Order: sequence, then C-alpha cells, then structure tokens
Amino acid sequence: MICILHGYLLEGSGSNLWTRSVVESLCRQGETVHLMAQENHPERYPFISEARHYHPDGSVETFYRREEGEHPGCCILHKPVLGDTLPVYVWDKYEEFTNVVPMVDLDDAAIETYTDRNVRALTRIVRENRITAMHANHAVLMSVVAQRVGAAEGIPFSIMPHGSALEYAVKRDERFLRMATEAFMAAGRIFVIGSEMRGRVSTVFTGVPGLDEKMVDLHLGVDTSQFEPVARAERPRKAAQLRESLSGLARGRTPAQTEAMLAALRGELTGAALDEALAAGRGYVAKVPDAELEARLDTVDWERDPTLLYVGRLISAKGVQEVVAALPLLLERNPEMRLVVVGHGPLREPLEAMLWALEHGERDLFTEIVARGRELEGDPEGEGGSTELTKVARFMDGLRERGELDAYFDAGRRHVRRDRVIFTGYLTHAELRYLFPCCDAAVFPSVVKEAGPLVFLEALASGAFPLGTYFGGMKASIDSVATVLPPEAAEAMKLDPSPQRTVADIVRHVPIALEMGERHKEALFRVARDRYDWSSVSRTLSEELGGL
Repeated sequence: MICILHGYLLEGSGSNLWTRSVVESLCRQGETVHLMAQENHPERYPFISEARHYHPDGSVETFYRREEGEHPGCCILHKPVLGDTLPVYVWDKYEEFTNVVPMVDLDDAAIETYTDRNVRALTRIVRENRITAMHANHAVLMSVVAQRVGAAEGIPFSIMPHGSALEYAVKRDERFLRMATEAFMAAGRIFVIGSEMRGRVSTVFTGVPGLDEKMVDLHLGVDTSQFEPVARAERPRKAAQLRESLSGLARGRTPAQTEAMLAALRGELTGAALDEALAAGRGYVAKVPDAELEARLDTVDWERDPTLLYVGRLISAKGVQEVVAALPLLLERNPEMRLVVVGHGPLREPLEAMLWALEHGERDLFTEIVARGRELEGDPEGEGGSTELTKVARFMDGLRERGELDAYFDAGRRHVRRDRVIFTGYLTHAELRYLFPCCDAAVFPSVVKEAGPLVFLEALASGAFPLGTYFGGMKASIDSVATVLPPEAAEAMKLDPSPQRTVADIVRHVPIALEMGERHKEALFRVARDRYDWSSVSRTLSEELGGL
C-alpha cells in the first residue's frame, strides 16, 4: 500500500500537477493510494473517495466522502491541520494559511513544529492503513517527515526532488541542505526527471554515499485523455467548451480595476508614483479567472487569428516579460496575432503597464519598468540582487547598439493594442484542456532551469507548437520531439538561454512556430501519447516502490 507525501495543494502546475496526475493514473490502474497533502477541495478531484483531517490533539475527522468514484481504484486524502504557518519555497497566497513564509525565513522552532505535526499525522496514517512504502515530493520538508516515520516504523521510502526546493531552500540555507542530505541517505530511491536533474542532485548532495545507485529516472507525463489536437475549423467548438467550463467559477480581477490602473499610468511615472499607479490594479483574488473573461475570449477569431499561448506564473523567473518585449516586432510581422497569457503573479501589473507604454509610445515608462521589474514584482524568488528584467534589458541594449530602438518603439505604437493580448487570470486544467488546442503555438521562456516543464508536454498533446528555453529539462523535452520533426521545425522550438539572445529568438522563432502548429500537430500528439502519458510514469513509480 502506497502513501504519497505532498506538502501543498493539488491545483496548479509543477509538483502539484505531478502529484495529482500520478495519483489519478494509479487510481485508473485500480490501485488504492493514500495521499498526505494540504488540499482543501477534494470534491474537485474525482479520484479522491475520502478526505480526513488530522488535528494536533490527535483526533481524526472525515470531512469528505464520495459515494461512487469513476476509477477502479481510489485515493484517500489525509490532511494534517498545521495551524497558520505554511513553509514554502516561493511566496504565494494559500487559502487557510495566514502566515505563508519562505522556509529560509523561518526559525528552527517553526520548522520543527511544522515537521512534527506532519510526522504525528503520518505515523497514524501508516499504522492504520497498512502502508508498505512511502514517496515524498521535494528535497525538503516532506522528505524529512518520511525519514523520521520510516525509521520509527520500519517502512521504506523514496524522494523526488523538484527544482524549487533545491534552488530556493537547499542551496540557500545550510539547515535544509543538512536535513535533505540525511533524508537522501535514508531513502531507498531518489527519482530524478532526466539527466539535468540527475546532474543537479549529484552536484548538491556530494555527501550522500551511493547516490548514483539510488537515482532512477522517472520522466514527466501528460494526460493524453484530456488534451487533444483539433482542426482549425473545430477550434470554435473548443472555445465554446472553454466558455462553458468557466461558468459558475469565482472571479478575480475586474474590468474596473484594470481601467483604474491604466488610467493612472503616465509616461513620466517613476519610483513611488509608479508603485501607486500599479497598486490600483491589485487587491483581487488571484487564483481564479478574471471577471468578464468570456467577453475577451469572444473577441478572438479562433479559426483565423494566429494565436500564441503562455501558461505559467506571472513572475520574472518564468520569462513572460520576454514575450511582451517581443510583441512590437511580432505584431509588425503578423498584425492579426493574439497573445493569450494564462496565470497569476505579481508581475501581471508591470506587464500590463509595459504594454500600455508600448501602445502609447511612452519609452521612458517602458524603460523604467524594465529597470525596476523585479523590484515591482516584489522579488518573489527571494534572490535579491539586480532589479532589472535582465533579458529584456539586454535585448534593448542590442537594439540600441544597432540603431533599431526608434523603429522598435514605432512598431509598438503602430501595432500593440490592448485587444491583442488577453490576460485570463488563473485557470486550472479543467479549463486549459480546451484552451491549449485553440492555439497555434505556446511559448515557455523560463529564465531558470526547470527539471521538467509539464506545460510543454500539454502543448504537445494539444498540437500547439511549443517553444522553450533550450536548457535544463526543457532541452531534454525538445530533443525528444526533434526526432519526429524536420530539422527546421525542431530548431524553431529552441530559445537560446543567453541573456543577449532569448528575446531575439522569440521574435525570430514565433512566426515559424505559428505556421508549424497546424502542419505538425498530429506528430506532436503522437510523441505525447507514445512517450509521455502518465500511465507509464505511475507504473514505474509503483513498481519501484514495490521493490523497496
């Protein structure tokens, strides 16, 4: 009997998406899975049959039960009640937790309280449900929980490190390096997403004996039953399904908030005055779609408009600002192109201000935002250092050196319009499954190396031609697709990660990608289906845990 430990939610991307996808796949294969996580809404996930609270006083309360599931197997969700504090890698808002803190900023007592509450809950879960193996997501802190319970109860466990814990906790704080090292030493398996993550783990955990022998490759996956390519003539039908999927959902940013922010913008704004103007667009619930999103989606001619999609958090580390910076030149070449930006995050308002500045020819304001972008977003990665949006700044330097800056801003005045870019707010896979197939291409220009960008695979499965920064796990994904595409198509997927080149490559490659999408969508889908479906991932995990 397997128990998977995940310290966060099931919605969203990254390790959250990995967890819910693997658990659902195991349930489809008839297994019963126990999941310890902080998910508040089990009713949203058809594979969860029951959910229980584990209170600090030792009591257990069943707070959800489904009468009949849709899979042969089922998942039982176990949710430790932790109090107000939630240690995270990168700050975000979480329902229920009033004190969400990057774990590097927590003292030892707070870390121990959090860990101990999880240990006590897991000990009871293990004893009462005949758990024979455990799997912990992230290098810390669920790995530490698994280590302690595993030692006390004699149960083997595995760990899957994801990039966020390594970059924002283990590498930055000796406490977490020590904790993770001890957990890795005790683990029976370390699952890694490809050679890039294998290399990162080997570099960080030099003190773990026999680490290479413990590591097992476990590639990322995609649910090919949810995503499917469609002919261009069928896109309006998918768009209608997207519209229906939005019905009844809570909403976030309102048109009035958007108008208030844009009305406050001026070309000469700097410093605190710019901060105040951007604040007029904030103060809404972020992890929901925008109000009146349907009206904006209805402005797209899905059969005819070339459509580029970005999905991810709206933070500088994900590189979305590079797509915005490329827009004047992209629209100059293809004025009918539409950009759809899906996600939430503190860079949204600066991005909208950048677009306003390009549309109105306000060069000084655009330059100010580029210079202060990471400060304006609040530095959510906690890295400090330079405040500029580095890759955009280097792109502007290149334009200036070649004498092309005036032409760039002139293109912005002539072509950048609000209706060319649709910010959707936060969407889940219940909505994205309909949006992805409506788009010709999808771009993921992450600034930092990611172990495995799942959205890239979802674009493949939907027939949306994907582009990504050619390093880390993205490089491995691109290389795996390159074998079934003509050389020129494979090259179009690659965005050079060097600061001087990324935006220029977006300008150069996106027009090619928009044309390639329709031509190669069936080949992209076949790669996703044959190589990356979640069923193979979950099967490997189950077999490896069974062999511990």
